[in-house]
Amino acid sequence: MPDEITASRRANGCRQGTTFHADDGNVAAPNSAAKSGVLTFEVNGTSHKTSSNDLRARIDAELAALRENSQLRALDLPRGLNLCSNDYLGLASDPRLKQALLDAVFAASRIASTGSRLLSGNSRDWEEIESEFADFVSFDSALYFNSGYAANIGLLSSIAQPNDIIFSDALNHASLIDGIRLSHARKIIYPHRDMQFLENALHENASSPAAKIIVTESIFSMEGDIAPLENLANLTAAHHAFLIVDEAHALGVCGNEGCGLVAALPDRSRVLAAIYPCGKALASCGAFVAGSAALKEFLINHARSFIFSTANPPYIAHQIRAALALVRAAEDRRAHLREISLALRSALSAVGLHCGDGDTPIVPVILGSNESALRVAAELQSAGFAVKAIRPPTVPAGSARIRLSLTASISLDDVHRLTHMLSSAASSAHITSSASLAHA
Repeated sequence: MPDEITASRRANGCRQGTTFHADDGNVAAPNSAAKSGVLTFEVNGTSHKTSSNDLRARIDAELAALRENSQLRALDLPRGLNLCSNDYLGLASDPRLKQALLDAVFAASRIASTGSRLLSGNSRDWEEIESEFADFVSFDSALYFNSGYAANIGLLSSIAQPNDIIFSDALNHASLIDGIRLSHARKIIYPHRDMQFLENALHENASSPAAKIIVTESIFSMEGDIAPLENLANLTAAHHAFLIVDEAHALGVCGNEGCGLVAALPDRSRVLAAIYPCGKALASCGAFVAGSAALKEFLINHARSFIFSTANPPYIAHQIRAALALVRAAEDRRAHLREISLALRSALSAVGLHCGDGDTPIVPVILGSNESALRVAAELQSAGFAVKAIRPPTVPAGSARIRLSLTASISLDDVHRLTHMLSSAASSAHITSSASLAHA
């Protein structure tokens, strides 16, 4: 088996669709373009040339290429009914959480951490919330990082070594991908949720003395479907591998009291770690890496994104504690979220739109081309729905989509209005059921 197996055009990378060449048209080594003075790069099959040593010209050329391929992104403010938010339980505007944060700020002896956790930034607040969160998700220990991205790159870049093998789902989040890259471990990318491919890859590497790590999201951020976690746990046990799971979109939404999906696994003996970002259903910030006490101690000593970052202010720990209490008591919101998620998927399917195989609050309406996704998004925005067109490299080429992210503040009437407008917009863009399904 080669050192790197790529199962989809996304290729676990963040610049899919862009390749660079020297002026003779061959794939360039890092210095070959510099010798010729001309850099040719392709974006989705279109060639562009620029001076390789003029950074400003290169920036302008890449922006022009993105614009030409309808891939240029810009910052704007969501307007209308927010359907691109990860605030699944609607806690971001909950007055109880606001008050808890205000109380914590006024009670705090300082409003800044003043340093990294290893210097002056540690506090009893952080130690207590780490213990409370570890208990909530049924792990021995947890360590708080400043963001989900920092948690993933800190964990993967420190725990894996160049001789290890990481088996990564083809649709894993960019933060997992970047953590794997930084580890310099050998990586095998298996097709999305393809357990047969993964089992074969594990079997082919059975004789290798390397540590083997399977990395997956529990709910995939762009597809809204769920990883077969029990199958993955069984494979790790059978092949002496370990499992790392990113629970970003499951925390607060799934499991007992919103504890996520990993806690319900019958056998968690090979689960090395789970990552729990707090910026979604918890309406807070940062992320916990949960695992054994030894893993926590290891990360404190080896995870560079933890060691070399100024800690978040200690009042954030109180915000997370208050959010956690609200999440645990939010079964009515979780039930409503399940209801509207099923209703939207059913309604979209009834009008011939493909929205994937999941049953979570993430509902991808797959439209195919970048232009179609942008056109439909513009119509929905004009009708008062805050949506975004998701395009490569975030998703594979040819699978541009509207990613609908539902929250508990959305009503069934909103779902019906949205379905009507989506059907109308897709029809205006000449998107048919067959065209949508072709890119599933």
